[in-house]
Amino acid sequence: MAVTEADRGNTTTAAGSAGKALAPGRAARELGLKRGEFELAVQLGHIGVTTDGVGAHRRIAMEEVDRLRAMEGFPDTLRGRVMTVGTAAAAELVGISPARFTRLARAGCFTPVSFHLNRYRAVVWMYLAAEVEEFASDQPALLTGRAPEALRGRLAAGEDWRARNWRGRRQALLLRRAEGAWARAAVLAGALDPVQLAEVVDDPYERAYLNRLRPEPVAVRPDSPAAREAAERLLSPDDPDEILWCRTSLILALEEARAGVGAPRPGDAVRPAAVVVARPEGGGRARALLAKWRLREPGGDSAGASGRAGGHSAG
Repeated sequence: MAVTEADRGNTTTAAGSAGKALAPGRAARELGLKRGEFELAVQLGHIGVTTDGVGAHRRIAMEEVDRLRAMEGFPDTLRGRVMTVGTAAAAELVGISPARFTRLARAGCFTPVSFHLNRYRAVVWMYLAAEVEEFASDQPALLTGRAPEALRGRLAAGEDWRARNWRGRRQALLLRRAEGAWARAAVLAGALDPVQLAEVVDDPYERAYLNRLRPEPVAVRPDSPAAREAAERLLSPDDPDEILWCRTSLILALEEARAGVGAPRPGDAVRPAAVVVARPEGGGRARALLAKWRLREPGGDSAGASGRAGGHSAG
């Protein structure tokens, strides 16, 4: 299932909020949401937030809370947007077996929105209930009978698109929220390990700046070393096609960032002016590679190889 943008941008930077602003916990209570539901609503763009200049303190304007509370069907409408289901509940929702739902998810038909680890340290994927129902409405033929040959071939080859689709969704949401070209480049840089990043960005000051702007690590439960290790594995693409897509996307993002304001360097009294840096892989070649090797939707007949999770999955 394709990941679509939410109906509004959700982050603005404010030197000072006009009117009353609430802390996230208070806003969640005002909206009748659990903390996890509130955080997911923010990530998906359903709730607008304001931050200070460095994004350290988030606040929700009372006007935004009032807007949401005035929605038709509140609070059920808002809760419905962020309702998540695991494999068993999702399968029950659309009237198929958990095994069939898992096969469809592994083949790329559903995009996870989050995950957690169960007591056996297996990854448990969670899906938006609204998207599961939408898929059942749009693709009823895939819920019964023999699966199309393309899907069967993917599963026979051992492909699992769940982690890759989740990474794609997370990256799209972070890019939409990023403020400025360097922040967008930092989102893309976060998909590469230090060695791969150094191969694309050979300027140490640029790498340091990207690392400084990199999004916060994924919050996962339970908060344990094993969970954090699993999250790191799931965040790191290991398929050559996906890695190449990340590299070429970063090259294009860096081209845009360098055309504006260069990365800060020691001794800079003010932010440097635009810097043009020669690179062996120029923007033209990057665009050609991106066009040739772009990530393909798993629903197409020519879908690429899977992005496999770094551990076994329970659902």
